[in-house]
Amino acid sequence: MTGSAIPLYRSMAEIILYTLGLLMVTATLLPLIDLDRWWVRVFDFPRLQIAFLLAVVVAAYIALRDESSAWEYVFIAASSGCLLYQAYRMYPYTRLARRQVQPSRSTDPSAAFSLLFANVLMANRNSAGLLHLIDRYDPDVILTVECDSWWEQQLAGIARSHPYTVLQPQDNTYGMLLYSRLDLRNAKVQFLVQNDVPSIHASMRLRCGVEVELRCLHPRPPVPNENPRSTERDAELLIIGKEMKQKQVPAVVLGDLNDVAWSQTNDLFRATSGLLDPRIGRGFYHTFNAKWPLIRFPLDHFFHSRHFRLVDFRRLANFGSDHFPVYIKLSFEPDAEEQQEPTTASADDRRAAQEKIQAARSR
Repeated sequence: MTGSAIPLYRSMAEIILYTLGLLMVTATLLPLIDLDRWWVRVFDFPRLQIAFLLAVVVAAYIALRDESSAWEYVFIAASSGCLLYQAYRMYPYTRLARRQVQPSRSTDPSAAFSLLFANVLMANRNSAGLLHLIDRYDPDVILTVECDSWWEQQLAGIARSHPYTVLQPQDNTYGMLLYSRLDLRNAKVQFLVQNDVPSIHASMRLRCGVEVELRCLHPRPPVPNENPRSTERDAELLIIGKEMKQKQVPAVVLGDLNDVAWSQTNDLFRATSGLLDPRIGRGFYHTFNAKWPLIRFPLDHFFHSRHFRLVDFRRLANFGSDHFPVYIKLSFEPDAEEQQEPTTASADDRRAAQEKIQAARSR
């Protein structure tokens, strides 16, 4: 490469790095705005990808730069600051953080119960793959979403071993099917915010006799072809969060929440509900998109009250959906309530939650 070509190469590389860096800084700062538009909230999702690109920008720019100007120092500082912020937001979901949910200490099998959740992808036709996973892990409770009547027919055989069912197939990708071998009481389907987006509410009786409130959710995501704002999604989560806080009883909330573990809405839900997240201190457990290895987010969730400790938690093999299924096994342990600390809601949190719920209901 000639001497004249080197400055040109460096100049072009710096322009690319400037452009990429400024885009990633913007993507980091936009979600800090309290705005429910989809084009703002979407940047809650790819924190890992944004952090990776910021790291590349900072490292490459430092390696390439020749002389530094005030602007370059500002650029590197802004990029580095945003990288640190993204790392801070993701840190609780790494193994470096303290686990929020303790490992089980119980030897009582009647206190343990397991749940398997799967977003099947309505157009997916590999029901055999899902049934194989169900047979292998033998969960007590099975929740599937994006289920239409075809999926209801394919999974009908589950009812032989899991006779307690709540079936709400729909052809709009928001159908839900719940199967349980544990007794379900007061089971019902509700439409909390939008009249075509159901949720399942039930009380589940464990083998040890304990009653557990079960809530199954799949709110609509904030994306252009679904919903231009996140208000309805946020409100559905927060309605359930407030209910669980008021009840103060053993509870499990699960589903495809169309929100990532490290979003502001997720933080607000945990604070509002007082529920625990078994991901904290254990890992990301990315579940979407199963078909895109480099672009994955933790969208499918289990939350539970302080009454439980964790026996097992894992992401399962893909069976053709765009989501990985997830399996969890919990144990009811009376002493756990005093030894596991949830996030607490401030007055500002409670006010923000109520404002979001009112905003959704006013439309």
